[in-house]
Amino acid sequence: MLIGEVARRSGVSARMLRHYESLGLVRPSGRTGSGYREYSGEDIQRIFHVESLRAMGLSLREIGRALDDPGFTPSALVDDLIRRTRERIAMETELLTRLRRVHATDPAGWEDVLHVVTLLGALGSKSADARQRAALASVDEVPVEALVEAALGEGDPNVAGALRWALARSGGGSPALLAEGLGSPVAAVRERAVRSLAEMPGGEATALLRNALASPDAVVRGHAALALGTRGEAEAVPVLVDLVVAGTNDTDAADALGLLASDDAAADRIAAELVDRLARDTTGASARGRVAQALAGVPGAGSSRALQELLHDEDRAVALTAAYLLQLRDVG
Repeated sequence: MLIGEVARRSGVSARMLRHYESLGLVRPSGRTGSGYREYSGEDIQRIFHVESLRAMGLSLREIGRALDDPGFTPSALVDDLIRRTRERIAMETELLTRLRRVHATDPAGWEDVLHVVTLLGALGSKSADARQRAALASVDEVPVEALVEAALGEGDPNVAGALRWALARSGGGSPALLAEGLGSPVAAVRERAVRSLAEMPGGEATALLRNALASPDAVVRGHAALALGTRGEAEAVPVLVDLVVAGTNDTDAADALGLLASDDAAADRIAAELVDRLARDTTGASARGRVAQALAGVPGAGSSRALQELLHDEDRAVALTAAYLLQLRDVG
């Protein structure tokens, strides 16, 4: 079969067939009397083998080895192809994400495109200062998805604070994206997600924080409860009491409980929760002291009775703390 017919049937151009021949990949078995290349059935089969291996991503050099080396074992080469393909997919996916984010800003001209690309690049910079400046400049200028991704991955506290500030002002969409971070297998990501939600206004963020009270992650529960306490959400009380007893952000938790004790009924419920925790838990003196301090910020007869009980605590420091707090109430 002559080269033109081979090209037509195989879909490989005559020019590429000549290139294969120059590399020694496919050599026509014969020549016609006029000197034209003539391909046998085996030659054509080899052409299809070359094309199949090219489709897998092998280079022409690797194809030559695979076809001509009797001792060639393909497993290592296939493993390498898998690795290279994954890397290429990751790079292409990253590029696609960046293009979508640029497109989402609806740029009016190339200057807008370049500005967004610059900000997106700065958010991923190795320099914390550059990331912080980009975060502060990114409100309304980059898609919220990029801000959320940056916030969930940011380890520098100053940059993280700037990103939370930007997210709180970024508008719709960010609470739902941050909620996905609450389910991350990485504890640091879960904490960044709940801290970002805690600084976001609006009912959507509040609802997500309520859901976070049931998280198996104590850090997530704690941040959610502190944020909800300042928003007047009584559902946060049990977790806030946990924080007081555990000594984790206990001062902030006690302040939040004081804010939630906005009327006599609420104050009595909070005092009862604190007293119940003392009765149920075998807590150390330090924990009882923290509970006494928390009771001090809760008005009403219920907290006063609880402090009266602590006057007889076996630990003298706890008893003295309760006496001092009761004295302040009497003076007040």
